[in-house]
Amino acid sequence: MTNMKLFGCATLALGLAPFAASAQQQDVSACLITKTDTNPFYVAMKEGAMQKAEELGVKLNTYAGRIDGDSESQIDAIETCIANEVDGILLVPSDTRGIVPTVKRAQDAGIIVIALDTPLDPLDAADGTFATDNFAAGQAIGEWTAAQLGDDLENARIGLLNGLVSQSSVGVLRNQGFLDGLGIELADPNVWGDEEDPRISGNDVSQGSEEGGRTGMENLLQQDPNINVVYAINEPAAAGAYEALRALGRQDDVMVVAVDGGCPGIENVKDGVIDATAQQYPLRMASEGIQAIADAVRDDAPIEATEGKDFYDTGVNLVTGNEADGVESITPEEASEICWG
Repeated sequence: MTNMKLFGCATLALGLAPFAASAQQQDVSACLITKTDTNPFYVAMKEGAMQKAEELGVKLNTYAGRIDGDSESQIDAIETCIANEVDGILLVPSDTRGIVPTVKRAQDAGIIVIALDTPLDPLDAADGTFATDNFAAGQAIGEWTAAQLGDDLENARIGLLNGLVSQSSVGVLRNQGFLDGLGIELADPNVWGDEEDPRISGNDVSQGSEEGGRTGMENLLQQDPNINVVYAINEPAAAGAYEALRALGRQDDVMVVAVDGGCPGIENVKDGVIDATAQQYPLRMASEGIQAIADAVRDDAPIEATEGKDFYDTGVNLVTGNEADGVESITPEEASEICWG
């Protein structure tokens, strides 16, 4: 029996919606399971799933963990979806390895499981993955940083604010992509923090929050007060880093870059709090995930990956007010038209 106190739940019974599929089509039911229901990224994802479910006449239930990392609630949600005999599950896994046996039970029950944003480990444990190319997102901000620094890249002092100590796949990909974009030789690309380049002052974690970013930045500055480049896993962590720098009067001489593309983060790019970010599209991930489930159930359509990749790439754009030669970007004003949160 599922403990409904563990996660938020909403249900849409949308067979009569204005744009719903015709009655002749097979009924389709699905679940969306995110990491939390408070993070704007997952709020946008839920919005995208609900909009597409209404359009296609898909019955949708949504669940979320209490906090980021709450895998137990996600396991309970999958078990509920199995008991409800849904056709498909969209999952943003908190524990990419630990949840795989539960995913397998769902698949054995005939349920399609699509990972959103965060790939399972192994990736092929899901029937498909719809996500940002997080390595490419990191590369974009790394290449922009390198272009901005020019010859001063050799004198860079780099602090890296990662997500969790557990090194989620998203956090590793963004970190390693950033360093690769800078032209720094990677050690093991499956982990962050093992590079030996002397320009790297240190790595810390932020839990992806503003408070965590501020604390992590303070820790990094204790290791090296001369840090002049800061990578943050997301925009809240970058905003926290900026506050730590401002407390020391260093906000104007340190370059801060991040990944996400939420509306508050784009405003921070406009205001100079963040110098550049890579914008991703959670609403699109969930929307296209619902479409894939409906197509698979109704038309036996395969779940496709982007050509040349082992997942479906939902796109990314570099956002900055300072263009760099050879690095494609959009302006904060353009990004504001397509941001989320």
